[in-house]
Amino acid sequence: MTAFLAKKAEIDAMLARLAILSADHFCADPDRVNWGDVGTLEDYARHLRRITNAAFREGEHAE
Repeated sequence: MTAFLAKKAEIDAMLARLAILSADHFCADPDRVNWGDVGTLEDYARHLRRITNAAFREGEHAE
């Protein structure tokens, strides 16, 4: 149980950091974003989609 709670705390910390980064537009100036910024967010979204698909048994993880 201790190991589980430690991993959960690690995930919670990462999610909190991502929420802060998102609130700051991922360090991009919304008035000056470019296609590189879009590509970066698409990469982040792709990685997060893999995680959420696994967690919610969606996409390739659907039963």
